[in-house]
Amino acid sequence: MFKVNEYFNGAVKSIAFQTETLPATVGVMAQGDYEFGTSQKEYMTVVSGRLTVILPGSDIAETFTQGQTFIVAANQRFKVTADVETSYLCMYE
Repeated sequence: MFKVNEYFNGAVKSIAFQTETLPATVGVMAQGDYEFGTSQKEYMTVVSGRLTVILPGSDIAETFTQGQTFIVAANQRFKVTADVETSYLCMYE
């Protein structure tokens, strides 16, 4: 079934579920700066809003908007800034 996750004192919330092929989460982020860690390869797609991301191994911030996806390898840390309330879909491999 579904598993609800909450991070950063409730500023990031997600619901985990199983798609037909891969596990996934759908979630929302309040405005703010966050740092996440991965345990699996992640494909993160912005559903609405925008995220500015510093991917592992880079010092350059990239902005992703509605419909755009970025990929983070397993066992990595990455920084995210949500300038506006943002929703996302994350698929795990």
